[in-house]
Amino acid sequence: MPDTSKTLATINSSDGFQFVVHSAVRDSGGFLTVSGTLKNTTSQLLVAKAQWSGTEVNVTRTGPSFAGATLVDKTEKKRYYVLRDTEGYPLTTTGVTSVKAGGSVAVFAQFPAPPASVSQVDLQIPLMPVATIEIS
Repeated sequence: MPDTSKTLATINSSDGFQFVVHSAVRDSGGFLTVSGTLKNTTSQLLVAKAQWSGTEVNVTRTGPSFAGATLVDKTEKKRYYVLRDTEGYPLTTTGVTSVKAGGSVAVFAQFPAPPASVSQVDLQIPLMPVATIEIS
């Protein structure tokens, strides 16, 4: 579970989804794990967006996920995609099909870590505004 006491960014979609980014942590293995909470700010059930999963064949077979998310390093001018395991499955939360009214779901996505000199990246989730987040 992410440490929900911190908020690096809050991304609000036009349909009532809210993505709160709690952490973006580098680990010694060269990965960057972004953790957060997907919230439904409405009084109705919201269905997860198919675009969040991405369009790769290996990713679509895993069902709903956040494999379509990317990080952009404006300093190095690079885009980072959600990592895949040896079988092609994305290293991210899967199986979120909907969020109940007022409900929330903990989510994460693991990316290759940008160079140590990079302290900020832009998180891009399809169909949502871009958010700049600090790497810890």
